[in-house]
Order: sequence, then C-alpha cells, then structure tokens
Amino acid sequence: MTTVPAASTMVHARAPGKINVFLKVGSLLDDGYHDVAIAYQAVSLCEDVRAYRADDFSVSVSGTVNLSRVPTDGSNIAIKAARLLAQRTNYRGGVRLEIEKHVPVTGGMGGGSADAAATLLACDALWGTNLSREEMFVLAAELGADVPFALTGGTAIGTGRGDQLSPALAKGQFQWVLALADFGLSTPGVYNELDLHRQRHSQDIYPAEEAPSVASDVLQALRAGDPHMLAECLHNDLQAPALHLEPSLASVLELGENNGALAGVISGSGPTVAFLTADLDSALELQIALSAAQMNVVRATGPVHGARIIND
Repeated sequence: MTTVPAASTMVHARAPGKINVFLKVGSLLDDGYHDVAIAYQAVSLCEDVRAYRADDFSVSVSGTVNLSRVPTDGSNIAIKAARLLAQRTNYRGGVRLEIEKHVPVTGGMGGGSADAAATLLACDALWGTNLSREEMFVLAAELGADVPFALTGGTAIGTGRGDQLSPALAKGQFQWVLALADFGLSTPGVYNELDLHRQRHSQDIYPAEEAPSVASDVLQALRAGDPHMLAECLHNDLQAPALHLEPSLASVLELGENNGALAGVISGSGPTVAFLTADLDSALELQIALSAAQMNVVRATGPVHGARIIND
C-alpha cells in the first residue's frame, strides 16, 4: 500500500472486482449466516475512487456500467467506509468521494467491496490517519466479507464468512469474458433460495458441511496456471439458486460454452456469467460471438493487484 503526503487535497485509489472461481456454501448456522469456502481471483475490471477534503461526507458516481441501483446517500458502502475510518481514528473532517465504476452493479463481482477498499485507502492517505495493514483489514471485514480481498487482490482462499484470507499460489494469467446482465440479483435472496433448494431436495443431496473447504484440484489448477484444468473444477453452490430465480441465465451459459468457452460459471450470487477461455484469441472470438447475440460483454484478465494509490 502506497502512501501520499498528508497535505494532498485529493487522493486517487483503485481496487479490482473479483470472480469466485470456486464457491462452496456451508449449512445455515444459528445466526442466520453460512460459512463459505471461496477461491477468489481479482480481475482487471476496477473501481476508481477519488477522495477530496471536505467538511461533510458525500459521494457521486459515474462509470461504464448501469448506475441506477447505486445509492448516493449514507447507505453507499463507500460513505460507510469513510465514516467508519473517521470514527475509529477520531478524524473530525469529512470527504467528498467521486467513484468511477467499471464493475457491474449487484453483479456478484464485488464492485461495492472494491469501492469500500479503495475508499479506506484513499481516506487514510488523504487524512494522514496512517492505519497499519492489520487495522485496515479489521475495518474492511466490518464493512463486508469481500472487502478484505479487494484490499489484497491477486488470488486467495477465503473461509469463514469469506473474509479469513490466505494467499493462493497462481501462475500466469487467466482470460475471462463476462456476460453482464441488465438486472441485479440480491445476495440475501440467492442465499435464501439456496436454503429452500436444500430443504426441498434434502432426500436427494448430501447435507451441507458446516465448515466447507476449497477443493484441492482448484488449488492445483491455479498453481499450474492452466485454464483447461481450472475449467474442469469451476464451481459455485449459488449457481443453482440463481438459475432458479433467473432461468434466462441458463441460455447465456449454454451460448458461451457453445462458442468456445472452456467453461462458464455464475460469479458469486450473480447475475454476471464468467466464461473462462483458453487464451486471448479465444476470448476475443467469444466476445465477438456474444456481442453478436446482443449481449453486453467485457473481457478481463486475472489475477491483478489489490487496492492501491494511483499517482495522477
């Protein structure tokens, strides 16, 4: 994490979106939550946050994705991040945040978490509050399970709520084509549908483990940097409930796999569909094919760095 002089009037930070190449969801716990096991990969779709000195807290958003579902009041996670940092460090001023969004909104790719991570970094530098890395991660975990990963980036394994991170060895670059939906899916809604799905089929499926883990073949594929190996083990327990809530996603998966993708998976709680391809040429061909089918698609590579300060 880079630092900037405390006298700066503006700090620019950037944080990546993510794809869950593997997501296993544990059984429903007494507190209404689930433990998860996730293999995260940070990808080259990023969020840019510019923080300016101000007396109060405000946020404005622009970007290349549909912004209609992004709040610009105190419920925006970036404002929550700034307020939390100010409260913990007894900082008396405020901040004006300008966010440029390139990660799909409510798309299962952690765009809001990236905003929060970039805001923590930018405000810490702007205000000169000098949090340690450990303190930064504590605040990140309070803001949401995916926020710590947006700080670290790269490839990592998340357990517990997804916020207990350990780095995973990953070689090379993976080429992704992302089919973006013009609607969102609520994460709590998808988890709820998973619980209902498990109740409905309790006779036919194994009961979920309380503390799931990431399959060893996923770790091997990442370590080898081999997209063919990784394609064989892409997995998301939230895919079935997301498809149940939004059946149209099944035809998106089918179209991508019929046009050269090695495999497709719904990212997180959806509705973004992530297609893994063998190489850049295959990714370009798939992007053209899906665009011709009137889909909104973008290409991305992973893994990339976590949140960092950008010197404009």
